[in-house]
Amino acid sequence: MRVIKSVAILLLAVLVSSPAFAEGAQVLDYTMKNIDGKDVDLAKYKGNVVMIVNVASKCGLTPQYKQLQELHAKYSGKGLKILGFPANNFMGQEPGTDEDIKQFCVKEYNVKFDMFSKISVKDEGQADLYKELTSKTENKGFGGDITWNFEKFLVNREGNVIARFAPQTKPDDPKVIAAIEKELSKKS
Repeated sequence: MRVIKSVAILLLAVLVSSPAFAEGAQVLDYTMKNIDGKDVDLAKYKGNVVMIVNVASKCGLTPQYKQLQELHAKYSGKGLKILGFPANNFMGQEPGTDEDIKQFCVKEYNVKFDMFSKISVKDEGQADLYKELTSKTENKGFGGDITWNFEKFLVNREGNVIARFAPQTKPDDPKVIAAIEKELSKKS
């Protein structure tokens, strides 16, 4: 009986310490693969303002890469980090390999912000990061399914989502710029 109780306590401890189940887990508590296949602990972005965007190369919204890169160029030195997560969840608009995506982003938009390996942002196989972002209980006020490519989440320096912008809202929209500048003006 003691062994069963000890195993149950151990399993509960492991489950509770997992980022996907930890109370108060934040979106920067995950490790993701970058576009080159290397593990990146998203905790390295804590202390920065972070924009997380699901991207696609063959979408009507793909030109938003240009505005994302412009945001990166203008604000990265002030503490904004943009994280692009390619996803093929919407009408097959991101069919390429990570290498194809990387080449496209560099050639077409001179992307210099951080790009990650292709993931699923909804439905079966959804990445844990996106489970957290879309959870209505963990991400109150900003949860809900990803509706299309180029949905944007703004994360404060502590790792909490503070804004969500629809795919059609361009990265250089005055509302987006105001939210970024407001967060950047806060001390960490």
